[in-house]
Amino acid sequence: MVGENGEQLGIMSAKDAYKMAREAELDLVKIAPTAKPPVCKIIDYGKYRYEMIRKEKEARKKQKTIEVKEVRLSPNIDTNDLNTKISAARKFIEKGNKVKITLRFRGREMAHMNQTRYVLDDFAKELSDIAVVDKPSKVEGRSLVMFLSAKR
Repeated sequence: MVGENGEQLGIMSAKDAYKMAREAELDLVKIAPTAKPPVCKIIDYGKYRYEMIRKEKEARKKQKTIEVKEVRLSPNIDTNDLNTKISAARKFIEKGNKVKITLRFRGREMAHMNQTRYVLDDFAKELSDIAVVDKPSKVEGRSLVMFLSAKR
């Protein structure tokens, strides 16, 4: 049992604790209900809830969300176009985002899927100074997909 000013009141029955809370015109709140014995505190419950919500908002504000940006390529991409896509992916990775590289196949390109895997390998090799392959290239439907993330 913890009093309204933070002083330790020791172990007591729930009835006595409830009576003390009523006398102080405050609420009896279980702070750690799973502890043995459970820890209770005499406080204003509305104020306690407000503080908890404020702490959660503050914690959420400090979190950084990692987005997944996508770069789409085709199997017959030219070197200059590939360099443009690589520079775009480099900007995403430097900002702290993960990058999903998708090599999309259309029509007859599906027959030569394994011969064009080198495009993704070249892409990863160009970014190897700042990025590491999260998930290696994998076939998903009509495309090959690979994930890159920043080096630690």
